[in-house]
Amino acid sequence: MALEIKKQPVILYAEDDDDDYLLVTDAFRQADFKPDMRRVKDGEELIDYLTRQGQYQRVESSPRPAVILLDLNMPKKDGREALKEIKSHPDFKRIPVVIITTSRAEEDVFRTYDFGANSFIRKPIHFDKFVEIARTFEKYWLDTVILPVN
Repeated sequence: MALEIKKQPVILYAEDDDDDYLLVTDAFRQADFKPDMRRVKDGEELIDYLTRQGQYQRVESSPRPAVILLDLNMPKKDGREALKEIKSHPDFKRIPVVIITTSRAEEDVFRTYDFGANSFIRKPIHFDKFVEIARTFEKYWLDTVILPVN
């Protein structure tokens, strides 16, 4: 009997802040969640990744993500603009987008849901809360829901 090798899902994380990126990836490791994490640092790079432009032309460097983690406050093209673009694109609108941000603005919650966000998470202050979020994220997005991955 052949062993089935479970392919790790690709999580594309759009985050410009190195410390925040490390915090989230460390929380995933602490939660024993080891996705194939890819990172882009702004909204323009996110769209390049999805459309396989620039440095992301090769499929190996830009596999289709199962879920996008999206920070709102990034340079060049912020997360709100990128979200609108993703959710209006016929090839990408079904990719779940989870907002993960420090924003406390109620308007951001409403606007991102209006633009098609699938969830909105405020970045917690304490690391143990990040680990809890990582466990919940894995359980919900990768073990519970059926994702439209091709």
